[in-house]
Amino acid sequence: MNENEITGDILDAAIKVHRKFGPGMLESVYERLLEAELIKRGHTVERQKSVSFEYEGMTLEDAFRVDLFVDGRIVVELKAVEKMNPLFLKQVKTYLVAMNLPLGLLINFGLEKLVDGYVRVVNGFNEPTTTST
Repeated sequence: MNENEITGDILDAAIKVHRKFGPGMLESVYERLLEAELIKRGHTVERQKSVSFEYEGMTLEDAFRVDLFVDGRIVVELKAVEKMNPLFLKQVKTYLVAMNLPLGLLINFGLEKLVDGYVRVVNGFNEPTTTST
């Protein structure tokens, strides 16, 4: 699968989880549910993956953790809040730069409709390809 197909499958799995449980649970619960759904679909998923990266010859060990790292290519940052904060998007962009990855997702399970709460983030672009509330 290419990155676009993987992100499509992640979003489809997230919508399935959200339709079943709706908003209102803790982020950690959605994280486990989405992980299980993605594994059922044949994806490899690392939850709370510790990430180290290099900067000017220095290695920053365990600099941050990503909620889900899917198929070794896609960062997924999850939220369960009523309103998106612009900082969340910056967080995902920074992860993509530090990990040298092209694509990530920001998914907010805290809204009534999940379609209103996701952003597909492309490394190197100032604006997301899909906007959200």
